[in-house]
Amino acid sequence: MDSTATASLASLWDEVSGTQPDPDLWVVIATLGAALAVVIPHGLWRVSRNAITIAHEGGHGLVALLTGRTLTGIRLHSDTSGLTVSRGKPHGIGMILTAAAGYTAPPLLGLGGASLLGSGRITLLLWVATALLLAMLVMIRNAYGALTMLVTGGLFVLVSWLAGPQVQAAFAYAVVWFLLIGGVRPAFELQAKRARGGAGDSDADQLSRLTHAPAGLWFFLFHAVSLCSLIGGGRWLLEM
Repeated sequence: MDSTATASLASLWDEVSGTQPDPDLWVVIATLGAALAVVIPHGLWRVSRNAITIAHEGGHGLVALLTGRTLTGIRLHSDTSGLTVSRGKPHGIGMILTAAAGYTAPPLLGLGGASLLGSGRITLLLWVATALLLAMLVMIRNAYGALTMLVTGGLFVLVSWLAGPQVQAAFAYAVVWFLLIGGVRPAFELQAKRARGGAGDSDADQLSRLTHAPAGLWFFLFHAVSLCSLIGGGRWLLEM
């Protein structure tokens, strides 16, 4: 039994970590178009932005853990806002990195995903994404957030386990394009909201208080990360 189980695990690992054929160029272009279609129109963006919020709050949570803070909970709201609560020193590098991780997480996740797809590791990307979603689900502390995570995680599980290679490839490319493109818009939206006198306690404002650097500098960082990730990730995805 032990040898059989070991062989099965080895076979599973080979399947997950192995490479898969690149999809046709038309699939890559079509998934790019699909991502643009759900990010640019305001009506669809109000719905699809929930997925960006998952990545945003997940970024806060992951970096909080990596910097030694205690993650106590994550909440996702129907207006696409979110809240991640962690315990630890209210200042210092850990708090700064945690605060900076939100707006940079979606584009950086997209860049990492593009790197995996560029090397043909479609299955690995789907499994890693599923594992991250399931781990985040444990930390959700409100009903809407739990429902959002169950729907999103369930979709990844269904595609990873039941879909064929072509569907998996199209889904993976669509997700990565969405993270890259959708990761650009929130910082611009926040900056516009602050210009109208709103969002006075945004991530940029918290970072400004923590570092005594102007909020505009942090907006520059958010924009630089998202736009560079889009350019770099897009090149990886389009190189066939």
